[in-house]
Amino acid sequence: MNNHKQNHHFKWKPFQALAASLLLACGSQAAASVTNPAIGQLLWSEEFNGTSLNTGAWTATDGNGCQINLCGYGNAELQYYSPNNLSIVNVPFESGTRALAIQARSQTVGSNVFTSGKIDTKGKVQVQYGMIEVRMSTPNIATGLWPAAWMLGVSPQTWPRNGEIDIMEMGHKASMRAAAGSPSANNFVGSNVITWQQAACVPGNESCAASTAWQTKNWYVPATSLANRFVTYRLYWTESEMRFTVVDNGVERNMYDAPLPVNSTALQAPFYLLLNLAVGGNFTDAASPGQVTAPLPATMYVDYVRVYQLDGKGTVKLGNQTVPEVGKFGVFTDTTTVNNKLVAGTTSDIFLWNGASTGAGNIPPYEGSNVIAWNYTAPGQWFGGGVQSRQARDLSNFRNGTVKFRIKIPANVSFNIGIGDTYTNQNWVNFPANTTTYGLVRNGEWATATIPVSTLIGPKVALQSILDIFMISSDANRLPGAAFQFAIDDVVWDSGTTTTEPPPAPTGPTYVTQTSATNLQFTANTGSWADVHYTVNNGVQQNVRMRLDGGASTYIAGGLKIGDVVRYSFTYWDTARNFAVDTAQQSYTMK
Repeated sequence: MNNHKQNHHFKWKPFQALAASLLLACGSQAAASVTNPAIGQLLWSEEFNGTSLNTGAWTATDGNGCQINLCGYGNAELQYYSPNNLSIVNVPFESGTRALAIQARSQTVGSNVFTSGKIDTKGKVQVQYGMIEVRMSTPNIATGLWPAAWMLGVSPQTWPRNGEIDIMEMGHKASMRAAAGSPSANNFVGSNVITWQQAACVPGNESCAASTAWQTKNWYVPATSLANRFVTYRLYWTESEMRFTVVDNGVERNMYDAPLPVNSTALQAPFYLLLNLAVGGNFTDAASPGQVTAPLPATMYVDYVRVYQLDGKGTVKLGNQTVPEVGKFGVFTDTTTVNNKLVAGTTSDIFLWNGASTGAGNIPPYEGSNVIAWNYTAPGQWFGGGVQSRQARDLSNFRNGTVKFRIKIPANVSFNIGIGDTYTNQNWVNFPANTTTYGLVRNGEWATATIPVSTLIGPKVALQSILDIFMISSDANRLPGAAFQFAIDDVVWDSGTTTTEPPPAPTGPTYVTQTSATNLQFTANTGSWADVHYTVNNGVQQNVRMRLDGGASTYIAGGLKIGDVVRYSFTYWDTARNFAVDTAQQSYTMK
């Protein structure tokens, strides 16, 4: 939705892909027809008929974006998302229908003077292909409300590389609606697809976000206002095409004049679902609270979300889909025998971080037909890049193994090799110039290094959730003094075994202490970082990085009352054994 997220004008740290060919366009294939579809069995649905939100499928957002270092969610939005703005209710204008109600209110929380609601299925429900159908109604949005039903790729890559699919959104600027002749914001609804494209990397769009709605007809303008009445929005999605429609009073109308080609591998991956009602932001004409004219409170209702097979295509997976890797895991290799591996442009991307110092090189591969070859041309500047998986990888079975790679680099260049997890932890090991380190003979020819995983992860990196799976950078204390070429090939993680190791038993100590009638303190005396994951009375799970002071990490949950049941677990770094641990869930009842 122009992204509750970062939108395509938000300046995100730019990356450069190794080659544009790594984002492969899909040509015409023998594929299902989205214009004459055969709708098959129902794969999954959320009918919103219960007494409360199904937290097994949905997570409610609690925050204004600042909690993820993205205040206003990258769009200068004005609301604070609160779980208190979500409910399952009987719809007042359609007898017999229960629905999810997302309500925007004039209510101050901290620096925000509006509250609203947002839910998503991240880590709980993921969809790939099929026909996705959302029956919903929107309030009088006037100026300032921004309802949306949309999807994001499950890849942990930064937006827009993970891909975004906006099934519907309203609240566009008046200048955007003018081309369609819409009489009001309540008579205009659009759809959009956003991906990373090299051609979109222009000044002012440093994120390289490419929008299919940009200067393209992508909307439906009903004769009757959409406020407080149900219509059905549909996405028909195959590996080669997408089609967006609105079913209004039994008549189905296309948003775009023709189906959209799937021109990015990001759109061939699984996505999760999001529903929300934003207030203000640079998608709308309300940049400040005083410009919001929509009558509040205002409620968006979602009757259901359903996913059907489309011409036999479509899958829905439930729960966390990160499966532990075993044996040998290839990061970048052609001929080496491995149990599983990443493929550049399909399941991973190769990033070059500083295009001002480094470009494509011409060193031939060590093995196979592919190589990461770079040409460093700016003495005194830094260089760096790496291989990033498009989904988090569980490499916990490799804690006693090694990472082996081939590299051809001049002997007088000092460099670092690193990895990073999805908790934002990184660690690096140094390869000094003219020194044999981790078996790497420094003679300027192809040579092999073997780093123990226990050394590579250092004191922080969590092996069960690795994202940056292999990185290389210059040594900040010894930047190169001359131009050179270098190349990397045959990067393989080796567990040393083909069996799955049981997860390590936690050693703690982790515990809770009730410090008052309303406060519960979580403690992890681990000497390093720790996260706590907790729910109150089976509500929305909160995930918090605890405060580390000395050797103890603590966090206090407030606003509790006698009888509240708090279920909790920890993820922490075990300094004695040098790996991250997930504890079993426990519960505490407030007294």
